[in-house]
Amino acid sequence: MLKGFKDFILRGNVIELAIAVVIGSAFTALVTAFTTNIINPVIAAAGGMNADGLGFRIWENNPATLVNIGAVLTALVTFVITAAVVYFIFVAPMNKINSLVKNRLSTEEPEEEPLPADTALLAEIRDLLKEAAAHRAADRSSDLDSGLSTDLDSDRTR
Repeated sequence: MLKGFKDFILRGNVIELAIAVVIGSAFTALVTAFTTNIINPVIAAAGGMNADGLGFRIWENNPATLVNIGAVLTALVTFVITAAVVYFIFVAPMNKINSLVKNRLSTEEPEEEPLPADTALLAEIRDLLKEAAAHRAADRSSDLDSGLSTDLDSDRTR
């Protein structure tokens, strides 16, 4: 299942991404509250006593030069949680439903097993006998027709 999640993240299917955007924007408030109230304090504690949390300033006296690694980690956690929820709640079940529907719709007819050699030979003999009988019947009817026309010709001459 985690391989499927990895494929989902790396594939970039348009429909799945559209679902992710819609559901992700609805789910953002919950994830933001989780990261703001639980993840950020843990990251700030790991960063030390500095009020900047997990980050540093390029110029000590300039607050605009803050490189906030904690905010990037928070955004990453938000993305992974949102993507996981969308995948496991919506995409994985939808893929399972699609495969079940596809299997139901594509009912393949069972393949015919080949006839054993003796049965195939007997069937061939049968077909040849039918063909020979049909030829004999055709020959008899043509003989009858030619005999009938000869009788009619002889009656006319009388």
